[in-house]
Amino acid sequence: MNQSSKSLNNWFLILAVLGLAIAPLIFVRGAEFGGADGEAETVINEIQPEYKPWFTSIMTPASKEVESLLFASQAAVGAGVVGYAIGLYKGRSQQPKE
Repeated sequence: MNQSSKSLNNWFLILAVLGLAIAPLIFVRGAEFGGADGEAETVINEIQPEYKPWFTSIMTPASKEVESLLFASQAAVGAGVVGYAIGLYKGRSQQPKE
């Protein structure tokens, strides 16, 4: 494979990812993209209405956007830590033994 075909493949992959991210926003208008937490709370209240949570949150985000930002930041930091660890161990395994 030459450099131009690799570059073209990368652009196709980028466009595919963007298409998958944007398509639900275009085709599913008016839908609420909530998480599983809200759904679980609804089901728990239906099954056992007298259920009391074990604890309350330390901090309640100001809005859904802030909550999403915190969740995405947590995922990014976790992915960075995992990627660093994998790279570190891969690098150590490729070093010549002394």
